[in-house]
Amino acid sequence: MLRLVTGLKQDVIPLQKSMIKLLSLADLISIVNAVFGFLAVLFLFSDAVIPLKDTRIHVSFSFILLALLADGLDGIVARWRGSSRLGEYLESMADMSSLCIAPAVFIYFVYSPVMGCCLYRYVYLLIALILFLFFGVVRLASFHIMKQEKFFIGLPASASAIMLLVMSYFMVEFIYILPAVVIIGAVMISDIRFPKPSVRMNIVAALLIFLAILIGKNFYGFAPGLLFIMVLLYAVFGPFYVKFLVKN
Repeated sequence: MLRLVTGLKQDVIPLQKSMIKLLSLADLISIVNAVFGFLAVLFLFSDAVIPLKDTRIHVSFSFILLALLADGLDGIVARWRGSSRLGEYLESMADMSSLCIAPAVFIYFVYSPVMGCCLYRYVYLLIALILFLFFGVVRLASFHIMKQEKFFIGLPASASAIMLLVMSYFMVEFIYILPAVVIIGAVMISDIRFPKPSVRMNIVAALLIFLAILIGKNFYGFAPGLLFIMVLLYAVFGPFYVKFLVKN
C-alpha cells in the first residue's frame, strides 16, 4: 500500500501493478480519438505516400471527423460500462490532440499557399492559431471543473472544431478565416451557456459526419455544408434556447 500523508489525514491509495489496468473501454476509445488527431496531422505532410495535396487534405479532414465520432462514443461507453479514474483526464488530453492541435495544423496547411506572398499574412495566421490553441487548452483543462448537468459553459470544443474545419476545407477567403479562428476560440472560454444536444441531434450530426467523410466535396459538398449549418445554428441560437428554459 502507498500511504500519502496530508497534515493529520491519511489517504490510502492501492498501488497498481500496471498502468494499463487503470484503463477502461471508454479510455481506450479516448486514446483512439488522440491517435486519429495525430494521423490527421501526419497525413497532411505525407506527400511521399499521397502525392496529391487535395487528397491529403481530405484524408486529414476525415481523420479529424473520425476523432469527433470517437469523442462522442467514449462518453456513451463510459455511461454504459463505467469510467475509470483516468477517464476525465484522458479525455481532455485526447481532445487536445484531435480538437485543438489537429484543426490548427489543418488550417495552417490549407492556407500555407496564401501566406507565401506576404509575410504579414503568415504573422496574422500564426497569432490567430496560437490564440486558438490557448483558448482550447483553457477550455479542455477547465471542462470537468465547470461541468454542468444540462448545459455547457462556453462553446464546446467539438462544435468549434467542426466550424473551423469545414470553413478551411472549403477554403473560405483568408480575411474571413482569421477572425473566425479568434472569435470561435474566444467563445469556447466565454460564460455563454449552450444546451447539451439531444440524442436525435447527435445521431443527425453523426450521419452527416459519415457522409462528409465518404463524399467530401462531391455533390456540391452538401454533407459538410449541412454539418456546418447545423453547428452554426446551434452556436447562434443555442444560448437563446438555454435562456428560454431558464425563464420557464
